[in-house]
Amino acid sequence: MTLRMRAILMAGLLLPAATLAEPGSRLWATGGVTTIEGSAGGGLVPWALLSSYASDEEWGGTLSLARAEVSDFTLSVTAAALTWRNRVELSVARQTLDLDDFSFALDDAFGLREDELVQDIFGAKVRMFGDVLYQPWGQWSLGVQHKRNRTFTVPEAIGARSANGTDVYLAGSKLFFAAFLERNVLLNLTLRGSKANQSGLLGFGGDGGNSYRAHVEASAGIFLDRRWLVGAEYRQKSDNLSFANEDDWWDLFVAWVPSRHLAVTAAWVNLGDVATQTDQRGLYLSLQGTF
Repeated sequence: MTLRMRAILMAGLLLPAATLAEPGSRLWATGGVTTIEGSAGGGLVPWALLSSYASDEEWGGTLSLARAEVSDFTLSVTAAALTWRNRVELSVARQTLDLDDFSFALDDAFGLREDELVQDIFGAKVRMFGDVLYQPWGQWSLGVQHKRNRTFTVPEAIGARSANGTDVYLAGSKLFFAAFLERNVLLNLTLRGSKANQSGLLGFGGDGGNSYRAHVEASAGIFLDRRWLVGAEYRQKSDNLSFANEDDWWDLFVAWVPSRHLAVTAAWVNLGDVATQTDQRGLYLSLQGTF
């Protein structure tokens, strides 16, 4: 995405709420925020919730920008999602991983001079049954994410089998009213089938395995009030490459939803060891606009 397009997107996200029509009739903050892969959820984990505030008779959408800076890498994400009648969510995201100091290690080890890795993600999510607020079993959704690695030179050199792959996941979300210190609590559990290495940025499959594996992902959040949500996420990962171990991810996050049009998320993320670079920890910030 060009700098001009990024500026236009950012301007749209920051339009005063008074100039925009109300973006749907679902309850406050029931669309979650945008994950690093473009679907509605937390920062790392997709939830059963669908993006925006579109109800059973409405359309809605989101635009988002996100950036994570850890010890040796920087990840930038631009994403958009469209929801139809609170039943189907379609999303698209582009991830750009700046290799920073790791590019020197690649040059020394493999003679590769790559500055960044780029991946496109096309997602779809269908709400199967239930309701996050009023059904005792919560809401359940089935999702798919097709990922295309646009820079496969580095993943191929370290042993990845394919530049493209598809994740499938089942997510369940439930909001419990006044469940902890009289505050509402949101719980989410996601089961993902995947062959991705580092979410696909390092390709799919490898010399350590090339079959789908089941991964457990979970989120928990407490609403301090309707505008503030604090919580944590955990995401299990594959380990397909003998080149480097792949650790599970986790984060601690705070989300601020000052209006139906805007959501801001900040998090402390721990990605563990990534491509031989140890202790990748740092800050994550996401800005989402809803229409």
